[in-house]
Amino acid sequence: MHTISWLAAARWQLRGAASMALVFSLVASARAQQAPATIRLHPEDAERGLNGPQHNFEFLPPGVGGEAYQSAGFFGQKLRPYLAGNAEALASLDQYRRQKTIFLVDRVVAVGSFGLWGQQILIGDERQYFNNTQKVALGVFATSILATLFINRNTNTYMKRAVQAYNDAPPAHGSLWPRLRPSGVGLGAAPTGQPLLALRWAVR
Repeated sequence: MHTISWLAAARWQLRGAASMALVFSLVASARAQQAPATIRLHPEDAERGLNGPQHNFEFLPPGVGGEAYQSAGFFGQKLRPYLAGNAEALASLDQYRRQKTIFLVDRVVAVGSFGLWGQQILIGDERQYFNNTQKVALGVFATSILATLFINRNTNTYMKRAVQAYNDAPPAHGSLWPRLRPSGVGLGAAPTGQPLLALRWAVR
Protein backbone atom coordinates (compact mmCIF):
# COMPACT_ATOMS: atom_id res chain seq x y z
CA MET A 1 0.00 0.00 0.00
CA HIS A 2 2.84 2.31 0.90
CA THR A 3 4.55 1.52 -2.42
CA ILE A 4 1.41 2.37 -4.40
CA SER A 5 1.02 5.71 -2.56
CA TRP A 6 4.67 6.55 -3.21
CA LEU A 7 4.33 5.75 -6.93
CA ALA A 8 1.18 7.87 -7.17
CA ALA A 9 2.95 10.78 -5.48
CA ALA A 10 5.96 10.35 -7.76
CA ARG A 11 3.70 10.41 -10.83
CA TRP A 12 2.11 13.67 -9.70
CA GLN A 13 5.52 15.20 -8.97
CA LEU A 14 6.77 14.23 -12.42
CA ARG A 15 3.63 15.57 -14.05
CA GLY A 16 4.08 18.82 -12.15
CA ALA A 17 7.72 19.05 -13.23
CA ALA A 18 6.77 18.34 -16.85
CA SER A 19 4.03 20.97 -16.71
CA MET A 20 6.42 23.55 -15.25
CA ALA A 21 9.02 22.82 -17.93
CA LEU A 22 6.38 23.15 -20.63
CA VAL A 23 5.03 26.41 -19.21
CA PHE A 24 8.57 27.82 -18.86
CA SER A 25 9.30 26.86 -22.45
CA LEU A 26 6.13 28.58 -23.70
CA VAL A 27 6.79 31.73 -21.64
CA ALA A 28 10.39 31.91 -22.87
CA SER A 29 9.24 31.51 -26.46
CA ALA A 30 6.63 34.22 -26.03
CA ARG A 31 9.21 36.58 -24.55
CA ALA A 32 11.60 35.83 -27.36
CA GLN A 33 8.89 36.77 -29.86
CA GLN A 34 8.10 40.00 -28.03
CA ALA A 35 11.76 41.04 -27.70
CA PRO A 36 13.87 39.44 -30.45
CA ALA A 37 17.51 38.62 -29.77
CA THR A 38 18.57 41.14 -32.39
CA ILE A 39 19.94 44.65 -32.31
CA ARG A 40 17.43 47.16 -33.60
CA LEU A 41 18.39 50.66 -34.65
CA HIS A 42 16.09 53.58 -34.04
CA PRO A 43 13.80 53.86 -37.11
CA GLU A 44 15.26 57.26 -38.05
CA ASP A 45 18.82 55.92 -37.76
CA ALA A 46 17.95 52.84 -39.79
CA GLU A 47 16.90 55.14 -42.64
CA ARG A 48 20.21 56.99 -42.82
CA GLY A 49 21.88 56.77 -46.19
CA LEU A 50 25.04 58.04 -47.83
CA ASN A 51 26.20 61.41 -46.45
CA GLY A 52 23.41 61.24 -43.88
CA PRO A 53 23.38 62.88 -40.43
CA GLN A 54 26.41 62.16 -38.24
CA HIS A 55 24.88 62.26 -34.77
CA ASN A 56 25.19 59.17 -32.54
CA PHE A 57 23.16 56.09 -33.45
CA GLU A 58 20.53 54.84 -31.01
CA PHE A 59 19.70 51.15 -30.65
CA LEU A 60 17.77 48.55 -28.69
CA PRO A 61 20.03 45.80 -27.27
CA PRO A 62 19.17 42.13 -27.91
CA GLY A 63 16.11 41.01 -25.98
CA VAL A 64 15.01 44.57 -25.12
CA GLY A 65 11.68 45.83 -26.40
CA GLY A 66 9.67 49.03 -26.22
CA GLU A 67 11.27 52.44 -26.65
CA ALA A 68 14.29 51.99 -24.35
CA TYR A 69 16.77 53.10 -27.00
CA GLN A 70 20.30 53.87 -25.90
CA SER A 71 23.12 55.76 -27.56
CA ALA A 72 25.83 53.74 -29.29
CA GLY A 73 28.38 56.43 -28.41
CA PHE A 74 30.40 58.67 -30.73
CA PHE A 75 32.66 55.81 -31.86
CA GLY A 76 30.01 53.09 -31.43
CA GLN A 77 31.83 51.92 -28.29
CA LYS A 78 28.63 51.16 -26.36
CA LEU A 79 27.56 48.74 -29.07
CA ARG A 80 30.87 46.84 -29.13
CA PRO A 81 30.17 44.50 -26.14
CA TYR A 82 27.10 43.12 -27.92
CA LEU A 83 29.12 42.33 -31.06
CA ALA A 84 31.86 40.39 -29.24
CA GLY A 85 32.61 37.14 -31.02
CA ASN A 86 31.24 38.30 -34.38
CA ALA A 87 34.30 39.11 -36.49
CA GLU A 88 32.35 40.55 -39.43
CA ALA A 89 30.29 42.88 -37.23
CA LEU A 90 33.38 44.04 -35.32
CA ALA A 91 35.25 44.72 -38.57
CA SER A 92 32.44 47.00 -39.76
CA LEU A 93 32.32 48.72 -36.37
CA ASP A 94 36.09 49.28 -36.57
CA GLN A 95 35.59 50.97 -39.96
CA TYR A 96 32.88 53.14 -38.41
CA ARG A 97 35.24 54.13 -35.59
CA ARG A 98 38.00 54.91 -38.10
CA GLN A 99 35.72 57.20 -40.10
CA LYS A 100 34.53 58.98 -36.96
CA THR A 101 38.15 59.49 -35.88
CA ILE A 102 39.05 60.96 -39.26
CA PHE A 103 35.95 63.16 -39.07
CA LEU A 104 37.02 64.43 -35.63
CA VAL A 105 40.56 65.24 -36.88
CA ASP A 106 39.04 67.00 -39.89
CA ARG A 107 36.88 69.15 -37.62
CA VAL A 108 39.92 70.14 -35.54
CA VAL A 109 41.81 71.14 -38.72
CA ALA A 110 38.84 73.19 -39.97
CA VAL A 111 38.38 75.04 -36.69
CA GLY A 112 42.13 75.58 -36.31
CA SER A 113 42.57 76.98 -39.81
CA PHE A 114 39.58 79.30 -39.44
CA GLY A 115 40.90 80.43 -36.06
CA LEU A 116 44.29 81.19 -37.63
CA TRP A 117 42.60 83.27 -40.32
CA GLY A 118 40.74 85.27 -37.65
CA GLN A 119 43.87 85.74 -35.57
CA GLN A 120 45.64 87.29 -38.53
CA ILE A 121 43.01 90.03 -38.91
CA LEU A 122 44.41 92.19 -36.11
CA ILE A 123 48.07 91.19 -36.41
CA GLY A 124 49.22 94.52 -37.92
CA ASP A 125 48.37 98.20 -37.68
CA GLU A 126 45.63 97.72 -40.24
CA ARG A 127 43.17 94.90 -40.44
CA GLN A 128 44.26 92.08 -42.70
CA TYR A 129 41.75 89.81 -44.42
CA PHE A 130 43.76 88.19 -47.15
CA ASN A 131 47.49 88.17 -46.40
CA ASN A 132 49.65 85.16 -47.33
CA THR A 133 49.03 83.34 -44.03
CA GLN A 134 45.30 83.90 -44.33
CA LYS A 135 45.35 82.57 -47.89
CA VAL A 136 46.92 79.34 -46.66
CA ALA A 137 44.48 79.15 -43.73
CA LEU A 138 41.49 79.64 -46.02
CA GLY A 139 42.84 77.02 -48.43
CA VAL A 140 43.19 74.51 -45.60
CA PHE A 141 39.71 75.38 -44.33
CA ALA A 142 38.12 74.95 -47.77
CA THR A 143 39.95 71.64 -48.29
CA SER A 144 38.77 70.41 -44.89
CA ILE A 145 35.13 71.28 -45.65
CA LEU A 146 35.36 69.48 -48.99
CA ALA A 147 37.02 66.45 -47.40
CA THR A 148 34.12 66.17 -44.95
CA LEU A 149 31.83 65.13 -47.81
CA PHE A 150 34.06 62.17 -48.66
CA ILE A 151 34.74 61.24 -45.04
CA ASN A 152 31.06 61.12 -44.12
CA ARG A 153 29.83 59.42 -47.28
CA ASN A 154 29.96 55.82 -46.00
CA THR A 155 30.25 56.33 -42.24
CA ASN A 156 26.61 55.48 -41.50
CA THR A 157 26.79 52.48 -43.82
CA TYR A 158 29.52 50.88 -41.70
CA MET A 159 27.38 51.09 -38.56
CA LYS A 160 24.37 49.59 -40.34
CA ARG A 161 26.57 46.80 -41.73
CA ALA A 162 27.83 45.99 -38.23
CA VAL A 163 24.27 45.63 -36.91
CA GLN A 164 23.17 43.64 -39.95
CA ALA A 165 26.13 41.25 -39.60
CA TYR A 166 25.20 40.63 -35.97
CA ASN A 167 21.53 40.03 -36.78
CA ASP A 168 22.36 37.70 -39.68
CA ALA A 169 24.66 35.52 -37.57
CA PRO A 170 23.47 32.13 -36.21
CA PRO A 171 21.45 32.32 -32.96
CA ALA A 172 24.49 31.42 -30.87
CA HIS A 173 24.85 35.09 -29.98
CA GLY A 174 21.40 35.16 -28.37
CA SER A 175 20.10 33.86 -25.09
CA LEU A 176 21.40 30.57 -23.73
CA TRP A 177 17.86 29.28 -23.16
CA PRO A 178 16.93 28.68 -26.84
CA ARG A 179 19.87 26.30 -27.08
CA LEU A 180 19.10 24.48 -23.83
CA ARG A 181 15.30 24.40 -24.15
CA PRO A 182 14.08 20.79 -24.68
CA SER A 183 12.27 20.20 -27.95
CA GLY A 184 9.89 17.75 -26.28
CA VAL A 185 8.59 17.10 -22.75
CA GLY A 186 6.62 14.06 -21.62
CA LEU A 187 6.32 11.16 -19.20
CA GLY A 188 7.94 7.75 -19.59
CA ALA A 189 8.34 4.55 -17.62
CA ALA A 190 11.49 2.83 -16.43
CA PRO A 191 11.88 -0.97 -16.92
CA THR A 192 10.86 -1.35 -13.27
CA GLY A 193 7.60 0.48 -13.95
CA GLN A 194 8.66 3.66 -12.13
CA PRO A 195 7.45 6.82 -13.90
CA LEU A 196 10.14 9.05 -15.42
CA LEU A 197 10.18 12.56 -16.80
CA ALA A 198 11.12 12.32 -20.52
CA LEU A 199 12.93 15.27 -22.11
CA ARG A 200 14.05 15.39 -25.72
CA TRP A 201 16.57 17.80 -27.26
CA ALA A 202 17.13 18.58 -30.92
CA VAL A 203 20.55 19.64 -32.16
CA ARG A 204 20.59 23.43 -32.70
